[in-house]
Order: sequence, then C-alpha cells, then structure tokens
Amino acid sequence: MRDKFYAYIQDLQDRITGALEAEDGEAYFHQDLWQRPEGGGGRTRVIENGAVFEKGGVNISAVHGPLPESMQSYFGVEDVDFFACGLSLVLHPKNPMVPTVHANWRYFEMYDKQGKVVDQWFGGGQDLTPYYLFEEDARHFHKVCKEACDAHDPSFYPEYKQKCDAYFWNHHRGEARGVGGLFFDYLRADESHSVEDWYAFVTQVGDSFLEAYIPIVQRHKNDPYEARHREWQEVRRGRYVEFNLVHDKGTLFGLRTNGRIESILMSLPPVVQWRYDHLPDQGTEEWHLLQVLKEPVEWA
Repeated sequence: MRDKFYAYIQDLQDRITGALEAEDGEAYFHQDLWQRPEGGGGRTRVIENGAVFEKGGVNISAVHGPLPESMQSYFGVEDVDFFACGLSLVLHPKNPMVPTVHANWRYFEMYDKQGKVVDQWFGGGQDLTPYYLFEEDARHFHKVCKEACDAHDPSFYPEYKQKCDAYFWNHHRGEARGVGGLFFDYLRADESHSVEDWYAFVTQVGDSFLEAYIPIVQRHKNDPYEARHREWQEVRRGRYVEFNLVHDKGTLFGLRTNGRIESILMSLPPVVQWRYDHLPDQGTEEWHLLQVLKEPVEWA
C-alpha cells in the first residue's frame, strides 16, 4: 500500500501542478528534490509571483525511520519505526477575490523492530479560505466534496465536514480559518472498510481537488480590486499564519521529525499584516465575512 499510494501522489502532483500552471499562464513551478538524513525525502514544487498565484506549493514526501521520542508520546507508542507519505498543497492567489486553498492526502505506517506493520492509516482533506465571501463558491466547493464522499458512504460528508469545521478553528480568535471542506484522519481498516476501501476513498477526494477549486479561480481571477481589498487580504492572511504555526498538526509533525523546513513553511503567504485590534466597519463585505466565520454553515 505504501508504494501504491506514493505512486498515486506522484501522479497527482504532476496533474495538479500542470493544471495550475495552465491557469496562471505566466509562472511555472520550481522543483526541489531533497533527502532527509534519517531516511526518505521528497519533491517540493513552488510557484511564485505569477499572474494568478502570488505564492503556492504542491509538495510530496515519503519519509521513514525511527519515530522520534517527541512523537512516540504523541501517538502513545514506544520505540517503533514509521513510514509517512503524502501530498500537501497551499495556494495563495494574488487577487483578493480568489480564495486561498489548502489540501493534504497522506498515508502512515508503524512497524515493530521486526519490521512488521503494527498500525496503518490514511488522513487528509481540503478546505477553502476566502477573503471576500461569494456564497456560490463555498457551495460549489462543498458540493464537489460531498459528491466525492457520497460515492463511498453518505455518512462521510457530514462527519468529515464537521471535523473540518472543528479542526480549522482558531481557538484564540474564536473564529474559523475559512469556510471549511473535509478533514479526516486515522482511517484504519475495520469491520466496515478495508485498507483498499480507504485508498479508493482518499484518492477520489484527491482526484476531486481540481474540480473543486479551478472553477472558483476562473470565476474571480480577473475581478477588479482596490488597495483596500488587498490590505484586508493581508490582514486575513495573518490569521492563516497564526493557525498554521499554533494549531496545525502537519506543521508540528514536520518540525518534530526533522522535516525540510522550507517545505514545511511553504504554506505561509509572502505578504502579511498584523494590525492592532483591526475591525472592519459594520455592514461591509469584510464585516460580513467575519460574521460567517463565527460558526459553521451548511454549505451543501
């Protein structure tokens, strides 16, 4: 399964970066191949200063070796080895009317000292972070997510949508990072689902990403905007940074397992503002976004 899923994310990375380059029309992804001293490595692809995408990354990695002590206590295990592979992407568009998007699909194995697999699971999801709220965009994104889930089990979408709303929540701000999507983790084989079932589900979600996001980009990438819209985008990007550095499990896992720092922090936007006690005027578009982010919405 580890080889099968890694082959899948290699192909998915090619498909996604190719589609994004075509949509941008100017910039191309710069590729870095890197190795992790403890075992494994990855293929980082970053796009910058494009016509559409100010900064973005679509990265894959496959790392392995002894599980660090800090992560042993996190997982509640003793001295084990691990393998982890996944694709992680974040795109920060230039136009404030185009939302930031994040997605991740991953697979994890643990082994005893005889090399026997003692645990394995899938995780991942995709979520949307607008700066100006167009409800038809949120509905479209969630509709595609729901269709990918419903093809496997009608209970998946409401469960993983709720988990996304709970996970991408800036507790110290009392607001959501965005309008959500899907979040799932620890998808293990059980009486109802085999490892192959979970592989089929996670790869269908991964395959749905371009359908979920590209139409939104096409709808807004040429929208007019002013300096005030850009300023609000940069302020909201600050909240994005806060979540990734304070709460995000993937960031923390990468830092604690000696991951490649440039790849881990590629999720951070290039231009950000933190303004003291910044609040938009009541009744404005900016104010409306904040009201929506105070509690989850059933977009689908």
